[in-house]
Amino acid sequence: MTEHLDLPAPQVRERAARDASGWPVVAGSGVVILLAVAVFVVAVQQASAAVVLSLLGVSVLLVLAAAFALLGLTPVAPGEARVLQLLGRYTGTVRTDGLRWVNPLTARRRVSTRIRNHETDVLKVNDADGNPIEIAAVVVWQVKDTARAVFEVDDFIEFVAIQTETAVRHIANSYSYDSHDTTLMSLRDNADEITARLSEEIGVRVAAAGVKIIESRLTRLAYSPEIAHAMLRRQQANAIVAARTRIVEGAVGMVELALARLTEHDVVELDEERKAAMVSNLLVVLCGDRDAQPVVNTGTLYS
Repeated sequence: MTEHLDLPAPQVRERAARDASGWPVVAGSGVVILLAVAVFVVAVQQASAAVVLSLLGVSVLLVLAAAFALLGLTPVAPGEARVLQLLGRYTGTVRTDGLRWVNPLTARRRVSTRIRNHETDVLKVNDADGNPIEIAAVVVWQVKDTARAVFEVDDFIEFVAIQTETAVRHIANSYSYDSHDTTLMSLRDNADEITARLSEEIGVRVAAAGVKIIESRLTRLAYSPEIAHAMLRRQQANAIVAARTRIVEGAVGMVELALARLTEHDVVELDEERKAAMVSNLLVVLCGDRDAQPVVNTGTLYS
């Protein structure tokens, strides 16, 4: 039962940026700087002022060009990506780790693509029956679309946290803590199904942020302290009733079997009154919570 959400269509999706290895740029910039130094040394040895100024200008330009090229160097660690913007426009994402080179004019934002955990605080909510319960969950998630994570929401980490708490509250409100109807799911008895639906609902909620939900699990599920004792007594009473019902069903079956066998093998012929007495005695023996005390009848069946 996933809540329907009318989410806006994403305005941007991740795409690969134009990048290259940064080591050739490092080597080329080093050569250019050495050339600039050589030009400077030659310039100071010249006698003509015009030649000196020209060579010094070339040396400065070479240094500026090398420095500009070095500005494009971008180290990318494993498990992270760099989102590029040029004059406010998204130009792509670099996911290849190592020293990369991109357009020096771009702004680069680091986004972690590692698997993360988020554990909610213990939330106090009402279940489907209106009983106050305490519930908490842990969610394992990962950024799959870096562009949507950066541009579709203000803060994707906070967005995941808030949407996770909202989904946990909605799931808790949608199901009973426990249910006497075996056809209905409950938070306590159907943990696997509930967590699967929780993962599905969180996934729908955080899809706008380019986040994938890997797994979710309930880490705490209990009645609130103010009703915990009363609910424990109710659970104990329900357990006793269920056990007694099972015992009675078994006892009735055993009595039916005993009467059928007696009749089938002509062991003894009983009238209706004695059958009723026999049934009563057998039920007392089979359904009692204490061992029966046998009584030996030394007379006839009717005395």
